[in-house]
Amino acid sequence: MTEPARSATPVRDFLDRPSLGATEDHLVVPRSLAQSMPLRWQQTFVGLLAELHHAYAHLPWPDYVVVPSRREVLTDLDEQQLAAAGYVADLDADGTLVYRDADDAIVRDPEDRKVLAPVPDPLPKASAGHIRPSAADPL
Repeated sequence: MTEPARSATPVRDFLDRPSLGATEDHLVVPRSLAQSMPLRWQQTFVGLLAELHHAYAHLPWPDYVVVPSRREVLTDLDEQQLAAAGYVADLDADGTLVYRDADDAIVRDPEDRKVLAPVPDPLPKASAGHIRPSAADPL
């Protein structure tokens, strides 16, 4: 029996499928969870991060603001969430509630539109201490 060919782009392959904390361009690792992993895992992870940072130290790394977000139905958002997602809700001349996007275009069927909106962070803060991980399924 032959083994499947190993990928030349394993990180891309893994993150191109739905992955927790992954966006098209970034990977977010919640600090509280990483700090709660077993010691050997943490040592390996720190080594890999150090290697990555060393390899790309010559690039002008910006600071990042990470905002916990989730896909929510547009009509379920409050005013602050709408604004953060780039939408507004207003009454038109008839008194009907309409939703507009960042280009001021009316959103058709807003009850069917899901947008990325800020939500309270459901994960513990790094200062919360150890968070017990569940048993991991093999990859």
